[in-house]
Amino acid sequence: MKQIKSIMLLLIATIALSAAKAQDVKTDTFKVWGNCGMCKKTIEKAANVSGVQKAEWNRETKVFTLLYNPALTTNEKIQKAIAAAGYDTEKFTGDDKAYEKLPGCCHYDRKKKDDGVQPNHQH
Repeated sequence: MKQIKSIMLLLIATIALSAAKAQDVKTDTFKVWGNCGMCKKTIEKAANVSGVQKAEWNRETKVFTLLYNPALTTNEKIQKAIAAAGYDTEKFTGDDKAYEKLPGCCHYDRKKKDDGVQPNHQH
């Protein structure tokens, strides 16, 4: 009987903890420029930092969907990590050296550093 009570207590504690964690999740979306399936893999991998529960990029719309714990990371940190991998985001220009190392199919039209306007990305 004590085992059953212990198991029930553990189950209730687990459910309560899961519910508390679920409340700590924030969802954001932002644009990330890229072209292909290889871009998708690299972008999503770059965004997979501590605190990220879901990182998904849609290659057709260029919209990146992010679920994360704001106590562990921020939208800005994740966008910087994507930019460090060579991809332009809404807020940050991708690292030039990382961009040059991307496969040719991943080279998208980039924004000019001084005008801040995103180019017409059609591929």
